[in-house]
Amino acid sequence: MRDVAVLGIGQTPVAEHWDSSLRDLAYRALQAALDDARVPVPQMLFVGNMLSGALASQENVGALIADYAGLRGMEAFKIEAACASGAAAARMAWMAVAGGLCDIAVALGVEKMTDGKAEQATAALAYAADAEYEGEHGLSFVALNALMMQRYMHEYGYRHSDFAGFAINSHANATTNPNAMFPSAITAEQFERARPVAAPITLLDSSGIGDGAAAAVFVPLDLATRSPHPVVRVLASASATDTVALHDRRDPLFLEAAHVSAQRAYAMSGTTAEDMDFFELHDAFTIMSALSLEASGYAPRGHGVGMAIDGEITRQGRLPICTLGGLKARGHPVGATGVYQIVEAVQQLRGEAGPNQLAGARLGMAQNIGGSGANVITHILERRN
Repeated sequence: MRDVAVLGIGQTPVAEHWDSSLRDLAYRALQAALDDARVPVPQMLFVGNMLSGALASQENVGALIADYAGLRGMEAFKIEAACASGAAAARMAWMAVAGGLCDIAVALGVEKMTDGKAEQATAALAYAADAEYEGEHGLSFVALNALMMQRYMHEYGYRHSDFAGFAINSHANATTNPNAMFPSAITAEQFERARPVAAPITLLDSSGIGDGAAAAVFVPLDLATRSPHPVVRVLASASATDTVALHDRRDPLFLEAAHVSAQRAYAMSGTTAEDMDFFELHDAFTIMSALSLEASGYAPRGHGVGMAIDGEITRQGRLPICTLGGLKARGHPVGATGVYQIVEAVQQLRGEAGPNQLAGARLGMAQNIGGSGANVITHILERRN
């Protein structure tokens, strides 16, 4: 396989884009990434998207976006892996370049979630659960995460307030991200007073839906060395699955797919968890932050929440997470989220994260989770110069 680098990145703000369609958002992010990479025409396009059929009445999205972007004739596909669709598209682009199928592949994530009622988006998101064993019983994703959080608190003796550090950190980091949907700081008191959604989860435990698109251009490493940007190499791209239904898992409080995916990424890159300068994790809910830290090797079982309590996850801490706001505060346009994570990791490694820049960042990990942990994709990136 060939070594691969991310040559260009682009994104739209995450927001309620009433004046932009799915294809408009996709085109803006795609063109920004191509301009950043200084390449006019890619050879392959992989579009991460989960809900275009359910919420935008549109499938065949790969061809649609290729046509709209003036790239008619190229290979283009929609890639779906629930909320991990964006990282799945990035993995497909990485595989295409690493395997020598092409020299310029684009991973584009796009989602349009706010044109209808919130109830429509909630129902559509539940498509990523097990339709027969979870969906038919009315279990939404917030309900599934509430069950995990409730059990976690029971097993390890935590209170709801102990999870506040995750949300506070993400919102603090979003205040200086111009692309964030919720760029407002929150306090521990606000976290505790937040409106309940599904006990014990409240509004401030949960990421918000939004519209947005992000794109990354993948090329062979030797081509990237000619770029004026610092070179960001993809050291690892790894994926794993678990059961879709939560009740089928050997342990509902251990994200086995996240663990396997991370371990495969560490082995592929020759790194360990402790080598990472930051971790763009999938903080769709505060409980997912804790479980991701534990599954990826940063905390023993039951101690992920302790990292938030002790301030280890802030930009000044041992392991900065969600450095530009994460899903919680940047926003979670589900099919685009995994590509936003890649884009933000590249910003950190290039030294382009502005007020959110981590000094001397050279290694970063991004992990995107589909469903309640059924499909997990981990990327490790490295600054080369």
